[in-house]
Amino acid sequence: MQGQLPPEAQEKVEELQDLQEKAQQVATQKQQADAELTDAENALEALDDVDEDAIMYQEVGELLIQTEHDTAREDLEERVDNLEIRVQTLEKQEGRIQEQFEELQGELQEMLQGMGGGMGGPGGPGAGG
Repeated sequence: MQGQLPPEAQEKVEELQDLQEKAQQVATQKQQADAELTDAENALEALDDVDEDAIMYQEVGELLIQTEHDTAREDLEERVDNLEIRVQTLEKQEGRIQEQFEELQGELQEMLQGMGGGMGGPGGPGAGG
């Protein structure tokens, strides 16, 4: 039976693997949101150097639509705000996943240590006579 885990421990290992996968997905989403946020902030900064009377275009799907300077600024500011919230949410989610992971890891270690202590043979507590 050595090398095999009891069903409860195997379940904890599978939960840890699921959490690890979830953490990777959240980290990827956060990285994407961070990159988008940087792009939006850079565009907002670049807008400061554009004359308010300049003809501007905004990408809408596959099209470029003429837009006003103020409208472009408002859209970018809203995008930056939304992305900042998204990044904060993902950071909180990362923290919660990390806590769950550590908790599960501790439970699994306790479970495995409990198994190790009871596998020394018939001479456990209360044995001997």
